[in-house]
Amino acid sequence: MTVDCIIEDTRWEGIALLATRASDAALAHLGYDPAEFEISLLACDDARIAALNADFRGKPAATNVLSWPSDERGADVDGDPPVAPELPMDAELGDIAIAFDTCTREAQEAGKSMVDHTLHLLVHGTLHLLGYDHERDKDATVMERLEVAILGKLGVSDPYKEN
Repeated sequence: MTVDCIIEDTRWEGIALLATRASDAALAHLGYDPAEFEISLLACDDARIAALNADFRGKPAATNVLSWPSDERGADVDGDPPVAPELPMDAELGDIAIAFDTCTREAQEAGKSMVDHTLHLLVHGTLHLLGYDHERDKDATVMERLEVAILGKLGVSDPYKEN
């Protein structure tokens, strides 16, 4: 996996390694060769992600992670798998932005390590780039189960389980 990191917020120490671990794990779990794909990652702060959220989603507030797939791969039927990327034309999966302030606050509130929470959000963002979503009920169940399985392989406990 090639993750091209743009680090705007220097508090994101080690983000390139975490992004590679998360995206490689997600791709490998789905049967893809991570070496064949590229993702761009913007590691930023809340102000930057709030501006992006306003520009692209009409929501002028900070969020933890945003994703922009390079192609629409979502399933037509709720719960069906998304359309698989075709190589070589779909090698560039898209872009992810992640906000330090929100991620830090969420990790602290949930009693989780910043590393574990960041891995979760990066797996989540990678799955979005691959066409997975959580807007419809069955799609959300599929995506959540994938996240839990992938994170388990990374040694991260189920982020959806109550402590």
